[in-house]
Amino acid sequence: MLIEAGILPEPAVAETLLDLAVLEDLGVKLVLGVLGGDLKDLYDWTLECEIMAARVSRPITDPLAVKEALEILGRGQSAIIDASATGPLDLPVVDFALRVGVTKVIALLENEILIDGAPVHAIRAKDAASLVPQTDAGGAALLLSAAEACKRGIPRVHVLNGRRQGVLVDELFSNEGVGTMVHADSYRIIRELREEDIPELLGMIGRSVRRTKLVERTYEDIQSRIEDFYVMAIDDNVVGCVALHPYPDEETAEVACLYVKLQHEGRGYGIELVHHVEKIARERGIPRVFALSNRAADFFTVKLGYSPATVDDLPRKRREQFEASGRDSLVFSLVLK
Repeated sequence: MLIEAGILPEPAVAETLLDLAVLEDLGVKLVLGVLGGDLKDLYDWTLECEIMAARVSRPITDPLAVKEALEILGRGQSAIIDASATGPLDLPVVDFALRVGVTKVIALLENEILIDGAPVHAIRAKDAASLVPQTDAGGAALLLSAAEACKRGIPRVHVLNGRRQGVLVDELFSNEGVGTMVHADSYRIIRELREEDIPELLGMIGRSVRRTKLVERTYEDIQSRIEDFYVMAIDDNVVGCVALHPYPDEETAEVACLYVKLQHEGRGYGIELVHHVEKIARERGIPRVFALSNRAADFFTVKLGYSPATVDDLPRKRREQFEASGRDSLVFSLVLK
């Protein structure tokens, strides 16, 4: 973590240190880079907050500082290092972070990255340059530096408004956060469903089952066809799912069980999930996919290019299941190219 200790208000710094003490109790290994201010004063504050900290005797620009920081971390302590001779995300800071092996860099700063006047929860490093015209000079410099850090190997860089109360906890303990995060492509992924994901998936789709009177799925239902399911994970937290049920004898497959958590709706995740299973269908040589929905006609036709179809277009087994269910869903179909 990087903190502008000499610029941010003392109450904000104190609250951050208390939050860091909680993270340390949870087993998180911390490296605190101090951007300005009195390093000794901040170190004394960490002791007041009962953080198990030790000072690195060399500044972050000294190559030998890495060895000393690793020794401190190896003893189970948090390392505090002087980063006052650098900018928040300058190359010496990034190189130090890479050599220490950090998984994310969090910068609590007076300035922040605002795109069109607001933080952006997640920006891919490769998209950063295209967003520069939508921010100010200070934000642009931070944005490009964060993107470069990701390209050099830092998985995630969080830039937070250090004056905002509770910003660190809100950023770390919510899937989307409250600051601007620049990330490598691996931050948000679509992967196969794991058995340990099933309870979360059931909780997620339960809302739609209640709202739309869909057939309820059980743990055993999903487990028996687990190879058909895929989830979108943000920082390995499941936020959406989709299934691809193949009917090989009739050369088609159903796009099914498409759900996105309520707090993540409106971000295009549903489209990404559908495109993912369409790609899998193409790779398997399946020429056509279909979907059933009783409330997402515009989603499939306008956003995804599906065409209205009829029950007679369904595979025989699926048609029999549909007719027995008594549902009033519409049928949509897409020829894969």
